Amino acid sequence: MAKLRPKKHLGQHFLHDGAAAQRIVGALQADQQATVVEIGPGEGVLTRYLFERFENFTAVEVDPEAVMFLKHNLSHDLRIVHRDVLQWEPEQELGDEIHFIGNLPYNISSPFFFKLLENREKVKEGVFMIQKEVADRICAGPGSKTYGILSVLLGTYFDLSYEFSVPPGAFRPPPKVMSGVIHLLAKDPTPDVPFEELRKIVKAAFGQRRKTLRNALKSLDIPWEQLPEDWPTRRAEQMPVEAFWQLLKHR
Repeated sequence: MAKLRPKKHLGQHFLHDGAAAQRIVGALQADQQATVVEIGPGEGVLTRYLFERFENFTAVEVDPEAVMFLKHNLSHDLRIVHRDVLQWEPEQELGDEIHFIGNLPYNISSPFFFKLLENREKVKEGVFMIQKEVADRICAGPGSKTYGILSVLLGTYFDLSYEFSVPPGAFRPPPKVMSGVIHLLAKDPTPDVPFEELRKIVKAAFGQRRKTLRNALKSLDIPWEQLPEDWPTRRAEQMPVEAFWQLLKHR
């Protein structure tokens, strides 16, 4: 079987390790009838398992050569959306309760997760392979130096877990860093926390990590006297996810 030429401008690193691929697909909890979407299938090492396992499966791929490759080498019946996932509106085509999976190019992981958050009401689950450093940051808890904006925002609406690491040799070409697989599962019930307002307060808090919350959030007029006594002198990285919800309620 001919191979695709990885395109540097698309950040392509094709997974070729079949055992790793099966572990990634195995982390997905969706049942056979679920709506499953793969982001960036590339040469299809995950796709072949997903296409066999799920009845309502769609792949989203920006690379036209990869689209042709998958149709030719897997199946002409494979449903592929040829589009940049950052410009795609899945809810218009697939409805509710979408399970996402994918080996995300490192250069789109952060903007992709913000897009996922903006469409959070449609997202049931996600299994993603990303740069290990970003995976660690997302799954970090309060008190950790890597705990940050995405930890809080994703942790508000999803239960997060770090599944396993994947070494550079599992890819073609090998990236210069380790990769990590994370699992997101929508919280039930979904917390009634407005995303845009939460994003504003969390970005302000972590935008100046060395400052106390009182100083970092000075422009937001927080009534500190109504909150726990030590909160004004704490830093953002010391605050659990739920504390940011309380800050938001007291704005």
